[in-house]
Amino acid sequence: MPKEAVFTMKLEPELRAEFMAAADAAHRPASQVLRELMREFIQRQRDAREYDAYLREKVEVARQSMQAGRGETNDEVEARFAARRARATGKA
Repeated sequence: MPKEAVFTMKLEPELRAEFMAAADAAHRPASQVLRELMREFIQRQRDAREYDAYLREKVEVARQSMQAGRGETNDEVEARFAARRARATGKA
């Protein structure tokens, strides 16, 4: 992909010096490292948005289930799993 856009930013001189030294120590151009960091950031943001949407959908499905009378209260779930644990450990 051709690189035609220019990105200019201000940062502390110490941060720039440390970054340049780290990129040099890794034998990689600073611009390549920045592109990779940008791509990783974009992917993390995309993943976070997708996970948030997934959770919202799960919550909505659960709410609809409860409204339709198909859900269980926390006490019912705890009691059911306590009975399962007791059977599994032979304490029933």
